[in-house]
Amino acid sequence: MRVVEISVPVGERAVVVDTLEAADIDYYLTPETSGRSGADDYAAIVTFPLPRNAVEPVIDELHDAGLSDDAHVIISNAEADLSRRFKQLLNRYSEEMSWQIRISRAELRIRARELSPGNKTFLVLTVTSSLVATAGLLLDSAAVVVGAMVIAPLVGPALSASVGTALDEPAMFRRGVRLQIVGVVLAVLSAGGFALVVRLIPLVPPGRDITRLAEVSARISPDFLSLFIALGAGVAGIFSLSAGASATLVGVMIAVALIPPAAAAGIAIAWGEPFAALSAGVLVLVNVLAINLSALVTLRYLGYQPRAGTKRAHSRSRTLTRVAVLLVLISLLSVFLGGITLASVQDAQFERTVRASTNELLTRPPYDQLDLIEFDVVYSGPTLAFPRDVRPATVPTHEPRRVVVTVGTPSERQYPELDDRLQSRLRAQTGHDVTVEIRYVETDTAEAVPATGLVGGRPTNSPERSLTPRARPLSRASPPQYGAIFPLCAVHGMCWQASSRPFSQTRSSVSHARLLPSAHSFLSRASALWFMVP
Repeated sequence: MRVVEISVPVGERAVVVDTLEAADIDYYLTPETSGRSGADDYAAIVTFPLPRNAVEPVIDELHDAGLSDDAHVIISNAEADLSRRFKQLLNRYSEEMSWQIRISRAELRIRARELSPGNKTFLVLTVTSSLVATAGLLLDSAAVVVGAMVIAPLVGPALSASVGTALDEPAMFRRGVRLQIVGVVLAVLSAGGFALVVRLIPLVPPGRDITRLAEVSARISPDFLSLFIALGAGVAGIFSLSAGASATLVGVMIAVALIPPAAAAGIAIAWGEPFAALSAGVLVLVNVLAINLSALVTLRYLGYQPRAGTKRAHSRSRTLTRVAVLLVLISLLSVFLGGITLASVQDAQFERTVRASTNELLTRPPYDQLDLIEFDVVYSGPTLAFPRDVRPATVPTHEPRRVVVTVGTPSERQYPELDDRLQSRLRAQTGHDVTVEIRYVETDTAEAVPATGLVGGRPTNSPERSLTPRARPLSRASPPQYGAIFPLCAVHGMCWQASSRPFSQTRSSVSHARLLPSAHSFLSRASALWFMVP
């Protein structure tokens, strides 16, 4: 509920009293007798309680009846009114305006202004949140990215621009738009500068592919779902603001749509990835436009508009114009999102076909003893699918180029023509002529033996330790970190490094040197016993 206090100018007391009595609203009238300078301008102080959704219609009715704009109208919160008459008033307005449970126009204006911090605070918090988001993206840490969203100050500008349009407040609209532009540009620049410093020092491993980081990849490959996130953020922001609730959590949701994509754009610029920077930049722009569009439409749905007739018509005209402009811009940028969505769907279909074809081929002799461990598809061009007749000539096609399949083999047996057969299947089923690379991983399996007794906590008829791994890859691997502690482990590490030189293995590559892998296997078992036996 709200408590309204009005300083009634001289000559308007009867207007206020008659209006409140006609509306059957209890009020308290206090004569102005303080004797201060200018006290003759006011005749009395009128105080009355109102339900939250009744404040705006009652104040508008008082102004329409003759209350001038010189009157001080103070609206404050109150916990409760336990009188029977206020309960009747509350029930009456609940029945008349059950769909419109919102704060008044004046309260909305004040809350929107309070959400926008001062310029210095806004700049500092924007840069800080951008730097934290950049660090979180490079660390691939969702928790750090969420922390950056909490301190981002973008909820105020994002909502105040729409409030300024709906209430015909040009100054509020201009400041909201200006802060949004400054905030997004500053976030991208600060993220790009910080990422460049991190890359040059370097604080990340040289040669890191940022597009492989899950947190970055989600922002440089946006689709239509990203648009719905931004639309939902704008709707939730306005409903939270109009209900008088805390906008903190909604501010986090709005920051989700703006800060991480802006940081991803800065990282892509620092890493020299133009298509990734373009994708993230388009996502930021689409989200900004979508938040403003949904917020503006929600304000109109809730019925917020100026009180005066002339300003009301002007606000309606401005709202329709800005909604139309936002719709056109979002529609144009949605073509880009549609291209990425189409590419993602095509990629998923191709990878599903690769998995199904490989599994089917491995069920037939002579490949029925092979196990599919994993596969990887290497694509060319950006994750953006254009129809061939409208694709710009400067944009390379996005299509699969190479398929790398890793299979497990229980022996050193050769499997000729496996790559050719899989390539033929993929060409027939997908229409793509891709390079197929087969990598073989030698596997050992230890069968379980039923225990007949326990000695010292171990089965009497089973080995004391199981030291044979399920799979021993022949491709690149990281050397152990214990070479400086034990000489045996040092030899182990040297054998590992010598046996894991990078190589490209097509068809049967198991013919690589067997001596060093065997030595590595023996030493790995010996070093494991060294550490595990007490």
